[in-house]
Amino acid sequence: MKYRFATFLFFIIFMSSCKSDDDITNDFLVDPISKNNILLIIADDIGLDATIGYSIGAQKPNMPNLQNLISSGVKFNNVWSNPVCSPTRSTILTGKYGYRTSVLNVGDELSTSETSLHKYLTLNSNYSSAVIGKWHLSGTPSDHNHPNNIGIEYYSGIIGGGVQNYSNWIMSENGNTSNTTEYSTTKLTNSAIEWINNQESEWFLWLAYNAPHTPFHLPPDNLHTQGQLPNDQASIDSNPLPYYLAMIEAIDSEIGRLFNNIDEEELANTTIIFIGDNGTPNQVVQQYNSNRAKGSLFKGGINIPMIISGNQVTRNNQNENALINTTDLFTTIIELCGMNNQNFHDSKSFKSLLSSSFNSNSREYIYSEIGNENYSIRNSTHKYIHLENGNEFLFNLDDNQFEFPNLLNPNQLPLSELNNSNKNELISKLEEIRD
Repeated sequence: MKYRFATFLFFIIFMSSCKSDDDITNDFLVDPISKNNILLIIADDIGLDATIGYSIGAQKPNMPNLQNLISSGVKFNNVWSNPVCSPTRSTILTGKYGYRTSVLNVGDELSTSETSLHKYLTLNSNYSSAVIGKWHLSGTPSDHNHPNNIGIEYYSGIIGGGVQNYSNWIMSENGNTSNTTEYSTTKLTNSAIEWINNQESEWFLWLAYNAPHTPFHLPPDNLHTQGQLPNDQASIDSNPLPYYLAMIEAIDSEIGRLFNNIDEEELANTTIIFIGDNGTPNQVVQQYNSNRAKGSLFKGGINIPMIISGNQVTRNNQNENALINTTDLFTTIIELCGMNNQNFHDSKSFKSLLSSSFNSNSREYIYSEIGNENYSIRNSTHKYIHLENGNEFLFNLDDNQFEFPNLLNPNQLPLSELNNSNKNELISKLEEIRD
């Protein structure tokens, strides 16, 4: 793996000076760029506390392949998702906040009238594209044709929210279903390898693992380093953390196998994006209050890991504190594919941050929501949360990144003039966003 990754980095430097032979004529395109594939890897239910490279969390999984990406790329510290998976996936796919698409809760169905990222690429470029893995955007009961009906050229994976058994589950492929007994992380990686190696032009692959989402099922021994763990449910329930970490390590192991099965030059011409879809589940969350984990608008629920490395990334082993929404992946990927469209719906491209710490298209605010009346906003220093029960929260993030104390607590001293101004500023921006 070390040799392959060193070769990968060499090709990144070499190919950055080369131009593609493809002559794409389209109003959306900028000047021709080197061939650039996009590999978006989404892990299911993994927060900062469960990801290497971030200081939060005492017990970390062994993730050498992700560490290589961090060392050769950019680690983003202030990326906001939605608190649960379906809304986050919709924001990436459409570049829109959930209140615009009505995907606000787990299992909400995304309308096929929406222009998906994949359909946009199909209409405006010669890119081939696919989604492999967890979908969870076709409602309940799930429509197995839904990915294709929203513009996905090829879909295979888990159409719903997860599996009951990681080694016995229903796989969906372009509307057809079959049963498989292969460990899901391995099966999805095999599908990704096969699809990538069949492509003859530039490609975009959305690879969405369902791990480490519950149930916390132990992966095959060769995929993790957590040791000989008992496999009975009572043992898992009494101490789920090592099983959860083992599942994350299995993702990393399979990412390494994926890289090793892509042609070296093809890999060198690929931008790799690793991201979580929301925070860590409360059964296994570390350092955050368990009520402030997945499903909540607090830091532990929506502040997610994102690492970007590979082609078009010239910053190495860099930390980036820019404010980014998951909506922003839409236009960033569009730009990485050669199209000049920095702002689309609620998406603002941050592509320039892959080569410079300066971003002329930067955000002053980021936004998240769950349901109709639970939403949050922050700027560089303060964060505001409004809940449907009427509770409000205001935090000074410079004072405490873990969001204490609540400056709007009625038992606290009256708000200072400065904090009242901060609250009013954030509420005013919220009203503008949700108008």
